[in-house]
Amino acid sequence: MILAPGTKAPDFELYSTPDQRLKLADFKGKSLIIAFYPADWSPVCSDQLALYNETLKIFHEAGAELLGISVDSKWCHMAFSENRHLHFPLLADFEPKGAVAKAYGIYDDKEGEAHRALFVIDGNGIIQWSYLSPDGINPGADGILDALDKLNNGKK
Repeated sequence: MILAPGTKAPDFELYSTPDQRLKLADFKGKSLIIAFYPADWSPVCSDQLALYNETLKIFHEAGAELLGISVDSKWCHMAFSENRHLHFPLLADFEPKGAVAKAYGIYDDKEGEAHRALFVIDGNGIIQWSYLSPDGINPGADGILDALDKLNNGKK
């Protein structure tokens, strides 16, 4: 079951490049969007991440950073990110396979990959919004933007 708002986000440390790792704690004090997706190169994932790449400036204006996470390897992510000119990190939940997706309650045991799911996490590491999308549908950015707006208006 997908982790619900109000839950402390499980910590992680995953490869973002072949020689660098990122962890949740690196984003302490910042809003963070995590987009779990099934696989690099799939048509829906490609469209979804291209949309987020185009929306990145709006996410940053809302004070949020964006991470993409799938079970693909760091090498696969590097090739996909370079090919698609993505300007945000893709993290490899590769070994142990899907461990972070399992911790967030969105691992698909049947397919061996993450379900398509979105999380908005506040600067204290608390999940403020989560959404489990059908795997074959691009969830777009509206839910993320609404969650960031709600989060930022709550700070005032």
